[in-house]
Amino acid sequence: MKHWLTFLLTTLISLPALALEVGDIAPDFSLQGSDGKTHSLADLKGKSTVVIAWYPKAFTKGCTIECKSLAQNGHLIKEFKATYYMASTDDLEDNTRFAKESEADFPLLSDPTGEVAKSYDVLIPIMNIARRITIYIGEDGRILKIDKDIKPATSAEDIARTLAELDVKNKSS
Repeated sequence: MKHWLTFLLTTLISLPALALEVGDIAPDFSLQGSDGKTHSLADLKGKSTVVIAWYPKAFTKGCTIECKSLAQNGHLIKEFKATYYMASTDDLEDNTRFAKESEADFPLLSDPTGEVAKSYDVLIPIMNIARRITIYIGEDGRILKIDKDIKPATSAEDIARTLAELDVKNKSS
């Protein structure tokens, strides 16, 4: 039995992923937020660039640092015509407490089944947690950038810089 399980895990891990790439249409999502609202990509299409900062687990060191960066320096992102979220596979109750404790003034999205995380190619299936990856989605619903090099302490500054590099409009424009 042990050898069969090892074989199965090795086979699953080595299967080629249908990787989401820049230019692809982003998978739609409808997820509950820590603000008590349901957030959907379809509702933002044509209105706003969307940034989803996936993170592994609420209340862990790196995730707390990243959330606080976005809470304290989110004004840099708010200069752009962009909507931003953090998202994880944590349940809504944990994300709501995490948002409150981190003083987040933006929604933390909950994907407890991992289905949306899987569709965005950020899910670590065996653990049902997301990789720390930030995904930028244009107003047309296409993936603009997939950032896998996340520095939690400067997350807000990095997102704002990336939005500028992607030529996302300023709100004042």
